[in-house]
Amino acid sequence: MLPDLQEVPESLVDDAVWDTFVSWTDQRGISLYPAQEEASLALLAGDNVILATPTGSGKSGVANAAHFIAMARGQRSFYTAPIKALVSEKFFALCEIFGPENVGMMTGDATVNGAAPIIAATAEIVANIALRDGGFRAIDQVVMDEFHYYSEPDRGWAWQVPLLELPKAQFLLMSATLGNTEWLEKDLTQRTGRKTTFVGGTTRPVPLDFSYTFLAVHETVQELLDAGKAPIYIVHFSQREASERAQALTSLSGLITPEEKQRIAEEIGTFRFTTAFGKDLSKLVRRGIGVHHAGMLPKYRRLVERLAQKGLLKVICGTDTLGVGINVPIRTVLMTGLAKYDGRRERILKSREFHQIAGRAGRAGYDTEGTVVVE
Repeated sequence: MLPDLQEVPESLVDDAVWDTFVSWTDQRGISLYPAQEEASLALLAGDNVILATPTGSGKSGVANAAHFIAMARGQRSFYTAPIKALVSEKFFALCEIFGPENVGMMTGDATVNGAAPIIAATAEIVANIALRDGGFRAIDQVVMDEFHYYSEPDRGWAWQVPLLELPKAQFLLMSATLGNTEWLEKDLTQRTGRKTTFVGGTTRPVPLDFSYTFLAVHETVQELLDAGKAPIYIVHFSQREASERAQALTSLSGLITPEEKQRIAEEIGTFRFTTAFGKDLSKLVRRGIGVHHAGMLPKYRRLVERLAQKGLLKVICGTDTLGVGINVPIRTVLMTGLAKYDGRRERILKSREFHQIAGRAGRAGYDTEGTVVVE
């Protein structure tokens, strides 16, 4: 006869949950970094956690631990992100880990499996739920990715409202570019009645090499390819520029080998390119060149991400949206400039924005060093 869990000491339940999670990571060949272990154990203890470690240091692994712990306790957890592309990617990743029956998605465009114990959603969706239902909604845990958006003048409210309106929830707040958070730790502890643990660090598992260049973009790309620095992500600040650059790079010779071309064709398989853009994208990816931005249909974005994850694309032309945590292994980030139009004016990138984009280079498990080049 199985014991009633309510009669089992909480410490033994926590030990069983932790042992099960560590066993799962071991099966996947994953060794937890010290910061990952510290943050995950704090979540297991019921703390709120502010995780401010560099890009590529395994924040997604801590998020997985958070969802696992909540699910093991019969709780409901939400993962939030600033863009639909990242929510969609996280939804599929969580389905692969926890099973599609246990994961749902809410983006405003559509809701999939909305009663699931784990939900991937845009930040605005969770903020609206918090405003509408507040503490009466069954949200036991909120994982907020890219938490530095808290300070954005236009969208920051979506990161602020859940902290105000969900006092019973446990929070995991993650960003590679947070400043001093002592005020937030104190406020969050006061609002939720939980201890708030800060886990930070500045050491990247994969170091970055920074440089400037005065060469034309296609010459820089050729040099990087010759030096074995692919995959290369070329960052633009408009979707049109990204698409035009991809077309221009088709003139590069020897981008992929015949064997790689065959592998790309096999991976594409029966995928249907049904639009005019899709037909252009088909020609590009078969040459080892990808395009990635928020204006693409999700199925095209997913295809580019899948091909990139398998190491089949040498160059990806996109916007700075890839700096918002999309899980694509990139060895080199090539920035075509340091100024962008933010909807009001042309301005120089903030240091936080630069570090977010540059942090895409050099992924743990793929590279020993990342490269960042600025035109």
